[in-house]
Amino acid sequence: MRVADFDILAETVKKRSGLVLSKDKAYLLETRLMPVARKHGLKGLEELADQVRGRNEALIADVTEAMTTNESLFFRDNKPFDQFKAAVLPGLMKARENQKRIRIWSAACSSGQEPYSLCMLIKEAGPSLADWRFDITATDISMEMINKAKAGIYTQFEVQRGLPITMLIKYFKQNGDKWILDSGVRSMVRYQPFNLLESPSSLGQFDIVFCRNVLIYFDQETKGKVLDGIADQLSDDGVLYLGGAETVLGITDRFVPVSGYRGMYQKKGGTPAIVPAS
Repeated sequence: MRVADFDILAETVKKRSGLVLSKDKAYLLETRLMPVARKHGLKGLEELADQVRGRNEALIADVTEAMTTNESLFFRDNKPFDQFKAAVLPGLMKARENQKRIRIWSAACSSGQEPYSLCMLIKEAGPSLADWRFDITATDISMEMINKAKAGIYTQFEVQRGLPITMLIKYFKQNGDKWILDSGVRSMVRYQPFNLLESPSSLGQFDIVFCRNVLIYFDQETKGKVLDGIADQLSDDGVLYLGGAETVLGITDRFVPVSGYRGMYQKKGGTPAIVPAS
């Protein structure tokens, strides 16, 4: 790939999504964008880059979609979900016992495994949550991923990755080589496209935010902007989850780690409504 072509494609992807592509990711551009070139009747990445320079918006949208599509899996990394069940949910239920409402945001939700994992944990809590309202918003920049998540249809490979067999049997029905998630679980989540480079003010206030394994793709300035936007929308006693390789240190002073809970952060000066770690 010509250096100038890599530069214009990488610059466009960063501007549209925040994703930073270093020179050693040229192979990723070639792998993901050749199908886009073929879709638009172009011979290769040189013609595609020329079209991007010419501001072909439909093509640019497809380029951004292709580069920001990431895989996920159910109960990824486990620890955040264990903490959600044992500490965060009980703590917020005590703090919200009058309102009986908890709002959760799954940012960069990909194909829906993260929000659906939370839904299944809530379902498993049974009658104790019968009169509670859970507003779960899940967002992603990729419309392809949003549509896949809404459908709730997964392959054998996808349900084998992290999903306990008991939950597979309880919440999914098999149809040929696909598994279809129960409509009652799917209805718990409201999906919508959203770009993390934008202000999340339109999404409302949240008690819990999961923004895991996405900041690693951004530069420092973009990370800070995203975290500050989340801080604006997080309740003072709420919590933020980041991925295991992510941190707020040196990026923003709006969050600090929650002592005793790996990957969990609280607003600086706030007091998270959680059950203390033993």
